[in-house]
Amino acid sequence: MADNEKILVTGASGFVGKWVVLELLKAGYDVRGTVRSEAKAEQVRDTIGKELGSDALRRLETAECDLLTDTGWSGAMEGVSAIMHVAAQIVANEPKDPDIVIRPALEGTRRVLRYALAGGVRRIVITSSIATVGYGHGHVSGKRVYTEEHFTNLEAMRWTWAYCIGKTRAEHAAWEMAGATGLKVTTLHPGAILGPALDADVSISLGLVSGLMDGSTPALPKNGFALTDVRDLAEMHVAALREPEAAGQRYLVTTRYVPFPEVAEILRAAYPGAQVTLRTVPDWLIRLMVYFNSPLRQIINDIGNEKHYDARKGEALLGRPFRSPEEATLSAAESLIRLGLLKVS
Repeated sequence: MADNEKILVTGASGFVGKWVVLELLKAGYDVRGTVRSEAKAEQVRDTIGKELGSDALRRLETAECDLLTDTGWSGAMEGVSAIMHVAAQIVANEPKDPDIVIRPALEGTRRVLRYALAGGVRRIVITSSIATVGYGHGHVSGKRVYTEEHFTNLEAMRWTWAYCIGKTRAEHAAWEMAGATGLKVTTLHPGAILGPALDADVSISLGLVSGLMDGSTPALPKNGFALTDVRDLAEMHVAALREPEAAGQRYLVTTRYVPFPEVAEILRAAYPGAQVTLRTVPDWLIRLMVYFNSPLRQIINDIGNEKHYDARKGEALLGRPFRSPEEATLSAAESLIRLGLLKVS
């Protein structure tokens, strides 16, 4: 329990942000969450109130801030003992202008850390990604295991995408600032984030589940990815905050490698009445289509190879194994159905 200790959560209205706010409040912390509008602030209060009750709302406040402007950040740091930097710009398709994603990641991280220093806040937990770990290593076929010791090499990537560039540059900037100023930084590295939605404002990642179940995804690539349950990721933020030795460390927050077709089979087995997409697209066709289809830029580096992530270090910090891909996938589907965002016969 951390009575009267206030934690700042950036991007509090996002899928991950709301879960981090929830776990911090459950752990006894006071929380100030940054949002981009009063409408987003009201949504966060409504969602958290439904989950934890009105008493918890007395320990939750919001501040309007934007990653690309200085307005509000100085005040957001007042009385704060630590920061959970969760905010990020995530888009479903590769943008024509990559700065739409890169600038909020890089400039936003620098801005948050700069105002943290000015406000006397030294402890920062950053939501990073496996995108900063497993790319640019010449891995084009076969299996390879990655650990926290691996850093993505953007210069060695044939195909880059804005999210990977932004996250990787932002993480390097954070470690450089930490080294120069003594900031106590921890970075957490999830894969594709599933798990239950808390409200109808769902993340792009949950579109994987809904797309498979409602037919809007007509076919699947054969490659896979590392899954992360949003509840594990949120609990890892709290665990990193509470463990002094977590400062200066990177932690993978992932389960095992899961091919797209396996995700489809998990859903089909649980919902036999749904017309779950099972058709696959051959790798050669994806390699051809990437020249014409920008969304494929986000998966082309994973075609023909398997990236496995060794998350034992993260599980040791949390004190238990991470939730299974099956639980992450099915809890996501259940929440989409319960919230009326997905209809299954």
